[in-house]
This record gives sequence, C-alpha cells and structure tokens, in this order.
Amino acid sequence: MATTSRRRLPALLGRRNGARPDAPIEGTARLGERTKHLVKRLHPGDVAVIDHVNIDRIAAEELISAGVAAVLNASPSSDGAYPNAGPLMLARSGVRLIDTADRAPFELLKDGDQVVIDGGTVRIGDQEVLRGRVLGVTELEHQMQEQRLRIDEALAEFAENTVAHVRQETDLLTGSIDFPPTRESFRDRHVLIVVRGDRHRRDLKALRAYIRDMRPLIVAVDGGADGVLEAGLKPDVILGDMDSASDDALACGAELIVHAYPDGRAPGCQRLLDAGLAHRIVPAAGTSEDVAMLMAYEKGADLIVSVGAHFNLIEFLDRKRGGMSSTFLTRLRIGERLVDAKGVSRLYNPSSALAPMALFGVAFLILLTILIITSPALNDVFELFWLKVRIWLGI
Repeated sequence: MATTSRRRLPALLGRRNGARPDAPIEGTARLGERTKHLVKRLHPGDVAVIDHVNIDRIAAEELISAGVAAVLNASPSSDGAYPNAGPLMLARSGVRLIDTADRAPFELLKDGDQVVIDGGTVRIGDQEVLRGRVLGVTELEHQMQEQRLRIDEALAEFAENTVAHVRQETDLLTGSIDFPPTRESFRDRHVLIVVRGDRHRRDLKALRAYIRDMRPLIVAVDGGADGVLEAGLKPDVILGDMDSASDDALACGAELIVHAYPDGRAPGCQRLLDAGLAHRIVPAAGTSEDVAMLMAYEKGADLIVSVGAHFNLIEFLDRKRGGMSSTFLTRLRIGERLVDAKGVSRLYNPSSALAPMALFGVAFLILLTILIITSPALNDVFELFWLKVRIWLGI
C-alpha cells in the first residue's frame, strides 16, 4: 500500500504544483466500462480507463473528485451530437483526456497495471502499449462552440422522439400505476426527491434549514441515496433500478422499491436478493425519477421538492435520453405540487433561534418587574441591591 501511494504522489503533486500539462504521468490503471461504477473504486492519481460516449457533466465531476490523473476513453468523449460539457471540464481541471481506438485499452491493459502516459502514448515499463489522441482545452472549447451552433438539430430530434413516445407512457398521466404500500406515510407531508445529478450536493447544502425545520420524507432515486448519506441525512425510501446506489446506501435501513419495466422485468432485484434485503417492486414506464415523483403525488404529498432533477435539454441528452415524454407527462400530472430545490432555498425563510430567546427574555423581565412591585419583601431586596450598585459605581 505504501509503495502504491508513493507511485501516485508524484503525479498528483506535479499537477497541483503547476507541472507542464504534457509532462509524463505515472499511475495505476483502473478499468470500468460503466463510469458511475468505476468512480467508486478510484483513488487519487489513478488512470481511469472507461468506455463512455459523450462524457457527461456528472461523470466528469465524479472523475475530478476522485483525483484521477488521466482518463483513457475507448469511445468518443464527444461525438458532436450535442454540446456535452464533460470533456472540457476534465481538461480544464488538469486531467489528461485521451480518446483511443475502439476497445484497445480494455484489450491491452489489465486492472492494476502501472502505466506511464507520455503525451498520448501509454507504456507499461519501457514497452509502448497503445496510443491515443489527447483532447486539449483549446480544441474542446472550439468544439463546444460549434456544437452550440447546431443545437437546433438536437432539439428537433429530441422533440420528435418526445411526441412519438407520449402515447406509450400514458399510464403516467392516467394514474394507473400500482404503487406498493410503504412504511412511511406521505399524506400531507413535504417529500424531498433526491436524484444523482451535477448539483444534488449543492442543493442539499442549500436546503439544510428547510430540512431541519420541515423534516420532509426523503426519497432517494438510486445513486441519490449516497448523496443523501454524504449530507449527513438518511433516506426513508430508495427507489430505482438499484444499479447506482452503493451497498452501504442499500443497507442503511431505508425502504427499498425496485423500479421494474412495464412488463414486470426487474433486473435490479437480483442484487437485493443476493444481499438478503427486503424490497418491493413497482412496474412502470418512464424514469425512476419520474416514478418517485408520481408515487409521492399519488400517496398524497403536500409538496414535492426535487433535488438534482433534470430540467433542460443538455441534462436530458447527458443522461442518454432521446426524449422527455415521461418527464413531460409526470410534470403535467403533478403540476403545482412540484418545486425545484433552488426555488425552495430562495423562498424559504428559516425561523431564527434568536427571536424566541429574545421574546423569552423580555417576558422574564416583565414578570420580574411585576413581582418586585407587588411584593414588599422583594421590593426591599431590590432597593438594597440597587443601593449597593450605586455605591460600587460611585453614583
């Protein structure tokens, strides 16, 4: 362990102390086709080997937070379909991003290999293993500008897909989803829906006062459960396909509800069965985020506050969504009960703890004054006390 740490340290210190951006990087290769799973086992200075078309903002933030020195991507980090911000975020943060050919990294590297990256060349010892193309800040900024000019094409295709799928997901609008019973009651309560997103940590931090005072029921959508735990909170319900939440999150005591396909298939159940965790199943179209909101609505929630939810075109495309039919129908159904976390943090005025204390102090002084005036014995004591105070002050 100590040897591995020493090997990682030069790469980390070099990047943080302003080393040349093209300086050789030494690190341990960590392979994972699903970025959201790989980040859970990354350490500072590692070289992340991924297969991720169009690296999204969330994946980039998690890779940066993990402290990786470089990223080898077996797929195009940006294929030009829309302006995804992930590659530029990585490059600006000092992470060397290299696009390689096809699945070469997964065929030529093994998890745990000690690699040296010089420019776009990857070596193990003195042997060159593969080469790729380094994506720099200037290139990615230019690419982002071009993609923004063509955003209308992505928007048109997105709108067409939305309309095409609306009829397939009308169960979301008609309220025909059979939600299972839950231990916690949603009736007339505030419900906090936490989704794994690029801003869920900031939103939870901004809502601390609201959560403390209103004590909402917390429903975490899959990987959002880890965000809730990181914030020092505990989810009451975890709903999703159970592929993103950590083992610790699933075992935290929250009620587990697996989001299944409309035909009843629920691949996520196997993980819970293997872990011996009790759970319920809800077959439904749409995303787990939409199903969680609809469940809160159907069970009588007074207000639904969304944290980390997706609201704009780029966020939907980042999540590999070709349309937003389920999201459109969900928001159409729950209407004014849904509020974004930013709206709550701006409008909610937490009660001050000083106001009740000040009020208590004033009431105490008034009561004490009445007692002194109406009690001869207390009046004599007060006059003696006041006389001593005057003598002490020399009045």
